[in-house]
Amino acid sequence: MKRFKPGISVLASIILIPTLFSACGEIGTWKEQEEQMIQDYLDKLGDTVAIRKPSGLYYIELKEGTGLSPVPGDSVSFFYKGMFLDYVVFDTNLKDSIPYKSKIGSNDLRAGIDEGLQYMKEGGKARLLTPSNLAFGPTGIWGIIPGYTPLIWEIELISVKKAR
Repeated sequence: MKRFKPGISVLASIILIPTLFSACGEIGTWKEQEEQMIQDYLDKLGDTVAIRKPSGLYYIELKEGTGLSPVPGDSVSFFYKGMFLDYVVFDTNLKDSIPYKSKIGSNDLRAGIDEGLQYMKEGGKARLLTPSNLAFGPTGIWGIIPGYTPLIWEIELISVKKAR
């Protein structure tokens, strides 16, 4: 009679499956914690109107623009300031004389910025609150942004060049 000897794949499954389920629970917990952090931030703002989009992005219009709104394929130029929820700045191009340039939908931008720009018009300013899944995700940026960190982006949309 042959005895069953578990192979590597069986042992790996025994170890990995519970780990994956616990990771899923951890992601759900982080998502809830991030949402609470964003809600606490919004509560401190008082009467500010923040529109929650289906993606989880919160959009706050600071100044309505009067020009074009970008769509995927359009080129945009904009100034930005990236901050933690306590307003500590981790990145900005406000001191630069030339705005940042990118193409909407090109995966060049963080998902939250790419989406938020599409709600804006040229000349407008907005504050975007991005949960980590629309920013730097569970890994963050080592030494700068911890994983699972919601962020604020203040954006001024300078120009939109329509795709041909």
